[in-house]
Amino acid sequence: MSKVKNYLSLIKFSHTIFAMPFALIGFFVGIASLKRIPWVKIVSSMIETPLQKTKVFLTHHYYILILVLFCMVFARSAAMAFNRYLDRQFDAKNPRTAVREIPKRIITPKNALIFTIVSCILFVVTCFFINRICFYLSPVALAVVLGYSYTKRFTPLCHLILGLGLSLAPIGAYLAVTGAFAFLPILFSLAVLFWVSGFDIIYALQDEEFDKENKLYSIPASLGKVKALRVSEFLHLLSASAIVLAGYYGNFRWLYWIGAAIFIGMLIYQHSIVKPNDLKRVNVAFMTANGIASVVFAIFVIADLFIN
Repeated sequence: MSKVKNYLSLIKFSHTIFAMPFALIGFFVGIASLKRIPWVKIVSSMIETPLQKTKVFLTHHYYILILVLFCMVFARSAAMAFNRYLDRQFDAKNPRTAVREIPKRIITPKNALIFTIVSCILFVVTCFFINRICFYLSPVALAVVLGYSYTKRFTPLCHLILGLGLSLAPIGAYLAVTGAFAFLPILFSLAVLFWVSGFDIIYALQDEEFDKENKLYSIPASLGKVKALRVSEFLHLLSASAIVLAGYYGNFRWLYWIGAAIFIGMLIYQHSIVKPNDLKRVNVAFMTANGIASVVFAIFVIADLFIN
């Protein structure tokens, strides 16, 4: 059990709370749209009774949901373990990160790399059992989420690459259900991209001086804390705009708008408690505010889809 806990800590499993709710949004938006596709009605008409129709539909999509959840876990595990493996020398130098598993020799670099490779293989295999398009796109998804770990070495736009990686969750889950692209899940993906990029800049404020000293790139290291917070605010404004546009485009009702108001309120809240000269509440902004934002928003969106 202690080894399991060490690996869960290595990949910061609790941070799954950020992207997982949006994956569920993509999944249930896919189910809601699938009910309107003609071929689904044709297949349903071949089944004898309404009860059988419902049973077949739900059984298939429970199966897909489990695979989507596994994909999320495997992709994120690979990305986080690879990030820890690649950044192990920087983590050892930084007092904030020196307590991580690899610098403290709780997990060896070799084992972290093996864990990454196994997670990548499991991700691709799981995509194979979902559908053809997810399988074909699985290497692209891995390239994005693994490639992020290199970006801090050459561009301050690394926060946007992290956001791009997590933004694959809603559109990937939608593809798992429908096998086709659509504009609505893309809007949710844009919301995630700008949201994650914005709060990652807030989190990176803690390492501004360390990044400068070690020639690492980030928005705070490039622009300073004050301007970095302005960039974060702008990105969160774009995220809120995508949430609002998705609400109108998807013809959502009042439950969605309650969730949207809470999500946007949490964005405003985290900027109200983090100041350039006061970073004591960065972790509250990063974990608590954003965790509440994603979970509560997902609950209201899904409820809006299926509660008449």
